[in-house]
Amino acid sequence: MRDPLSVLTEAFTAFLFGKVETTRLPVRTSTGQAQAVYLPTAAPGLGDSGVIIGREVYSGKGYIYDPFQLYGQQLPAPHWLVLGESGNGKSALEKTYVLRQLRFRDRQVVVLDAQGEDGVGEWNLIAEELGITPIRLDPAAALNDGIRLNPLDPSITTTGQLALLRTIIEVAMGHGLDERSGFALKVAHAYVNQTITDRQPVLTDIVEQLRHPEPESAAAMNVDIDDVRAWGLDVALVLDRLVDGDLRGMFDGPTTVGIDLDAPLIVFDLSHIDRNSIAMPILMAIVGVWLEHTWIRPDRKKRIFLVEEAWHIINSPFVAQLFQRLLKFGRRLGLSFVAVVHHLSDVVDGAAAREAAAILKMASTRTIYAQKADEARATGRVLGLPRWAVEIIPTLTPGIAVWDVNGNVQVVKHLVTEAERPLVYTDRAMTESSSSLPEDVQAAEWEAEQRAALIERQMNESSQSTVA
Repeated sequence: MRDPLSVLTEAFTAFLFGKVETTRLPVRTSTGQAQAVYLPTAAPGLGDSGVIIGREVYSGKGYIYDPFQLYGQQLPAPHWLVLGESGNGKSALEKTYVLRQLRFRDRQVVVLDAQGEDGVGEWNLIAEELGITPIRLDPAAALNDGIRLNPLDPSITTTGQLALLRTIIEVAMGHGLDERSGFALKVAHAYVNQTITDRQPVLTDIVEQLRHPEPESAAAMNVDIDDVRAWGLDVALVLDRLVDGDLRGMFDGPTTVGIDLDAPLIVFDLSHIDRNSIAMPILMAIVGVWLEHTWIRPDRKKRIFLVEEAWHIINSPFVAQLFQRLLKFGRRLGLSFVAVVHHLSDVVDGAAAREAAAILKMASTRTIYAQKADEARATGRVLGLPRWAVEIIPTLTPGIAVWDVNGNVQVVKHLVTEAERPLVYTDRAMTESSSSLPEDVQAAEWEAEQRAALIERQMNESSQSTVA
C-alpha cells in the first residue's frame, strides 16, 4: 500500500504543473559505433603513415597503404600484385598511387607502359604534366636515331650480359638452350668482350662471332671448328632478329646517351610493340636487366617498378627467373615491384607455373578487382583468400577492390580527386562510370547491404569461435 503523503504530493504537483510524462528516445547508432561495441567487426588498419588509397567500404575508415612503411613489421616483402578485368579501375589506381607516392621526395618510379592510344602510351598525360619525356621504344623510330638499349652495355656485369643473352634466345625459341648452343654463346660473348675495347660491344658483334667462330675457341674444347659453328647457328638466327628483323634498331647499338635515370618518374613507352608477340617479353627482359644494373643503387631512395601487362614476365619461365633475382635483390635496396595482370589464370596455368608461384609468393600485397565467379574462385584458391572475399569479388563495382595485405583483408573504394581525374581516366567509358559512382544511389545501397552482411557474418563467426 502506497504512502498517503506520496499520493497527495503527486496529486498536488499534477494540479499545479500538469501531468508530466517521459518518453524514451529511440536508439540510433552508426557503423563506427557498432564496430566499437562489437570489436570483432573492427578490423585493424594499416596505420596512418603512407599514401591515401580511399576508404574501407564496410567501416568507412580511410585506407592508407605504403609498402615502405609497412615492410618488416606488417609486410614480409614490399611487392604488390594487382588483378582484375579491364574497365574496373586498375589503371586509375596505379596512376593515382604513383602520383601520390611522388609527393615524397625520396620516391622514384619506373613504369613499363605497355598500353596506349593514338600513338602514345597511357602514361603520356602524366609524364607531360610532370615535364618528363617518355622513353619510347619503337623499332621504326630507332632506325632514325631513336632510343636504344644495349644488352651488352658495359654498366651491366659480364655475368648479367650472358644471362640476358640466354634469356632473349630462350624466350624466342620457347625452350632452354642445350649445352652445345650455350657453349657457343658463351665463347662468342667472351671473345667479343675481350677483343673490343674501343667502343661498346653490340649484338652484331655476337652474331658475327657465332657465324664465324675463332679457331682458338674450338681448340680450347678439342672440337672441330665446324661443330662450334653448327652449335651457334640457331643462336645466331635468333639474335639476328634484334639486328635485322622486326625488332632492329632498339638493341643493336650503344645505349642512347642522355636517358635521365635520376628523374622522379621514368616511363618506358612500349605501346608501339605488339603486346601479343614474342617481342614483348624479350623487351621487358632487356629493360628489366638494364634497369637492375643502371637504375637501382644502394642509396636512401625508395623505388617503385610498375609493370603493366606483367603476365609477359610471370608467364615466361626464363624472364621470370631474371625478375625473381631482381625482386630478391630489390628488397635490400628499397624496391617495390608492382605487377598488373588481368587474369591470374594467364600465369598459373602456363608453362611457367613454378616461376609464377615464386613471384606471387613474393607479392605480400594483392589487390583484386571484379572478376567472374569462376575466375574469383580460382584466384581465391591460389592466393588463399577468405571465402567471404571470394564471394564478393564478382559483385564489385568499378573503383572497389578486395585488398589483401599479408592477411589483412579489406574491401576498399579507391578515391580520385578532381585534380587527378583528367590525368588518370584516359578512357571515356571509364571516366563516365567512375565519375557517377559517388552519387549513384544503387552503389550506396549496395555498399550498405554489403556492410551489413559483413558485420553480421563476422559477428556470427566470432560467436561460433567463442562458443568453440
